[in-house]
Amino acid sequence: MKSEEQLVHNLHNGDRAAMRQLYNQYSGFAMATALRYVADRDDACDIVQDSFVRIFQSIERFEYRGEGSLKSWLQRIVANEALGFLRHRSGITFTDTIPDSTDDEDPDINKVSDEELSHLIASLPEGYRVVLNMYVFGEMSHKEIAAELGITPSTSASQFFHAKKMLARMINEHIKKEK
Repeated sequence: MKSEEQLVHNLHNGDRAAMRQLYNQYSGFAMATALRYVADRDDACDIVQDSFVRIFQSIERFEYRGEGSLKSWLQRIVANEALGFLRHRSGITFTDTIPDSTDDEDPDINKVSDEELSHLIASLPEGYRVVLNMYVFGEMSHKEIAAELGITPSTSASQFFHAKKMLARMINEHIKKEK
């Protein structure tokens, strides 16, 4: 397999085989990223397709900055496409419902498969899920999230706090059910 740097070089030269390789190599990752933002698989497929169109249209502007930079750039494009999809659909719904408090026991996420964790995250209310993903996976501050979503930083922080609480409760319930 070619290194990421060689792949980028070939993409910049318009190599169609490199485009196919990029898609084959990263489409699963792109789908996982899209599914973190939208729960519906068909919507996620549309987001991935739109993301790759955007990627291929703008690849010449991508500047390689070391191993992993292409994957990070791709992830940001997919996340932005997913957010755009959510906004266009009818806006992102933020909830003011406070989840039941959990016992103060932090869940042992090592007892939950990555697939199940992704499923649990996908089942969070939309506002919780979006803010959690932007904060954890997008590594954005609450101020940056607020600017991106048109909300206040305190709303972002609140959505994140409640998302963590709800997710912890869901993980603990899943672990108890598995025993």
